[in-house]
Amino acid sequence: MRRWWRRRSLRGRLILIGTGGLAVGFLVSGLLLFAVLGVVLRSTVDNGARATAEEVARGHTAGDLPDPVPASGGQVVQIVDPQHRVLNASIGADRLVPMLRKDELASARAGKRMYVPGARVSADGEMRVVAVQAGSDTVLVAQPTADVTKGAHVLRIMLLIVYPLLVAFMAVLAWRVVGAALRPVDELRAGADSITGAGLTDRLPVPEASDEIHRLAVTLNGMLDRLAAVRARQRAFVADAAHELRSPIAAMRTELEVAQRHGVPEELVPDLLADVERLGRLVDDLLLLARADDAHAAAPLAREPVDLRHLLADAAERCRNARVPVKVVPGTDPLWTVGDRDALLRVAGNLVDNAVRHASATVTLAGLSVGGEAVLEVTDDGPGIPDADRERVFDRFTRLDDARARDAGGSGLGLAIVRELVRRHGGTVILEDAEPGVRAVVRLRRSI
Repeated sequence: MRRWWRRRSLRGRLILIGTGGLAVGFLVSGLLLFAVLGVVLRSTVDNGARATAEEVARGHTAGDLPDPVPASGGQVVQIVDPQHRVLNASIGADRLVPMLRKDELASARAGKRMYVPGARVSADGEMRVVAVQAGSDTVLVAQPTADVTKGAHVLRIMLLIVYPLLVAFMAVLAWRVVGAALRPVDELRAGADSITGAGLTDRLPVPEASDEIHRLAVTLNGMLDRLAAVRARQRAFVADAAHELRSPIAAMRTELEVAQRHGVPEELVPDLLADVERLGRLVDDLLLLARADDAHAAAPLAREPVDLRHLLADAAERCRNARVPVKVVPGTDPLWTVGDRDALLRVAGNLVDNAVRHASATVTLAGLSVGGEAVLEVTDDGPGIPDADRERVFDRFTRLDDARARDAGGSGLGLAIVRELVRRHGGTVILEDAEPGVRAVVRLRRSI
């Protein structure tokens, strides 16, 4: 059954659920209507018989009741004494045999209302009998129930005919309504089927109504925008990587061709090693960023105490032969955070390399404690970066001066790696004015 249900379309399941609910509702409503109508009709018969019985009882008690007893609407009236004898009766009523037996008469006197066959009072169908005391005597009034029975029968036939027709009509109507409601879903499906991925402007149709389908379409279009951005980023990444790898490979090929023809000049070996080292750094950077894009492939970071002031000193020591001096602002106490020391050292090293590449006279490193944060600052006195480009330089292969950056060995990946590693440590990195120059500010959680 569950397998059969799952094979049905959404439209079919909605129709089955809706029509089934309506069918059950109509059935319960019809049964309630039939039961309530029966109660009302029986109550009407009882009230009519009781009104007649009470009127006859008053006349009998007052002694002015005519003989025979007047009755209307097919009613049959008898007045019975305690010895179960008929004292008076309406026209057509039996004056010798009471309509109720002794046991039935006792129950009727106790207030029980009952049915008796019409043959007892020379009538067709059942009769509803009501008993009212008139002193020591009892007034019995029998009311025909043929109209009630006929009305109930007619109602039952109508319900049996109308019920299936109404259910069928509601099923057809629900089929049309659900189809109209699901039409935007079909349009979304058709739109999704037409998307090939070749264009960046592929979008799903958005319904005009502000409903769940509208919000779904907006969400899916947002997803397509993000996927398009990822595709564009991947294409740019591959193009830039190929462009960056072309330069050292071409240089190495030229140097090797020279070595093949003329031997290996002494000055060729350092150049070749520098190109190989540059190519190795570029490949390492590309691998790190590729793993950062894949959360499952990214290696987990170590979680250990790291003294950021000591880390800045190590970064400055690695740049002791740089073209400009790298100074570290001394601190009085250790500046602790928790993270991967090698990764944070790479953050500081990339920032220092970038600052040295653009500094005019000096690069300054500082570690500060600001509130609950450990702050690293790397400041150069170079030409600075325009405000509009300070966010863009963190993108991969972004260089504001391509020719100078390439000559100096830059690949445009340093700051992208810095942001990724800082993000994985739960921190932030921004660029600020240093007047002159630029200050890179890294904020991390302070552990002590």
